[in-house]
Amino acid sequence: MNVIGQVTQNAAQRGAAAIARARALTPILSNAAPRIDAANQLPDDVLAAMYDANIFRLLVPRDFGGDELEPADYVQCVEAVAIGNGSAAWCMNQGSGCSMSAAYLEAPVAAKVLGVREGVIAWGQLRGSKAVVVDGGYRVTGRWQFCSGGRHATWIGGHCHVVERDGSLRKDPDGSVIERTMLLPKAVVGMEDDWQVFGLRGTGSNTFYVNDVFVPDDHSLRRDTDVERRQAGNLYRFTTNNMYSSGFSFVAMGIARAMLDDFIAVAREKSPAMAGIPLRDNNRVQFEVAHADVQLRAARNHLIQTLREIWDVVRGTHPMPIEQRVKIRTAATYGIHVARSVAETVWNESGATAIFDANPFERRYRDIHTVTQQAQGRSAHFENVGNWMLGGNVNLRFI
Repeated sequence: MNVIGQVTQNAAQRGAAAIARARALTPILSNAAPRIDAANQLPDDVLAAMYDANIFRLLVPRDFGGDELEPADYVQCVEAVAIGNGSAAWCMNQGSGCSMSAAYLEAPVAAKVLGVREGVIAWGQLRGSKAVVVDGGYRVTGRWQFCSGGRHATWIGGHCHVVERDGSLRKDPDGSVIERTMLLPKAVVGMEDDWQVFGLRGTGSNTFYVNDVFVPDDHSLRRDTDVERRQAGNLYRFTTNNMYSSGFSFVAMGIARAMLDDFIAVAREKSPAMAGIPLRDNNRVQFEVAHADVQLRAARNHLIQTLREIWDVVRGTHPMPIEQRVKIRTAATYGIHVARSVAETVWNESGATAIFDANPFERRYRDIHTVTQQAQGRSAHFENVGNWMLGGNVNLRFI
């Protein structure tokens, strides 16, 4: 076998092993789901199981002990975790996207931050945060909302605008203000306990803040730029946004798959009051089950196949062509919308069974409808892509 064939085989073996580890977590996470919601975070025993499975390090370079999975394998790991629990899968995907920072850091810093078993970065939305240039680095002040997984993270990534010594904002040659991420040890960061929400309660997506904290220059990075990329692996030719959109799509589809499978189990036994026949014998239910199943399988397989095809494209073409980025965006957004539709079908056909905490639908219904409120699920993505397909400009920030 030649070198390329050996590398491919090794990648396939790593992918299969990671998927198996993720699937082994499914029953653990499902059993822990009530505790995850009640705690507003992932409990220690759940985290320990996820750390043992290397589940937060699937996109970390192999140089630092990660799996550096191909995207098509990675999203199947997300799916398995989401079948167990949506909050755990959300934290996994958010932390994994953040972990791609290792590709943009100097090796000693990457090893310190992400080369350890429990190394996890969490970050949130930029809201007027700033990094003032000083000798050796930056003085950082800011607040970041929606820091999913921040309660168990070891580092917080603060996205900032850079303020030069003369008070001006650092800009690209085209005049756009740049965003730079500052890596802050969790111990120096304050947290506001403001995550009281409808669904995905266990993500603990609180607001974090710092005031005038020094960050060394080598603990900062600019994501998704060739200038600062230090890892040559094919994975890092995908942007963090490519991976976030694909992963969150599989969070939604994993939740929907769990709801559908649980509904099938219930429908085989349930005879609704005043219905006259068991659910399994109801022609409408039979249609809805088959239709939901094929919709979900089609959306799932489409995104996996898209990621596999683009993996081969970027092996020989860099940066990723806009056409390929568009394909990921549409497939990922479509998957989220299909998952929501399947969840609605299950909820409607489950009747009163769906509303009780003790049954397997209520929490997942809340979780999937929280997933769809996040930016990755917006219908406006189709408008952006459609405009590009019809000859207009595409907003690259959203693909």
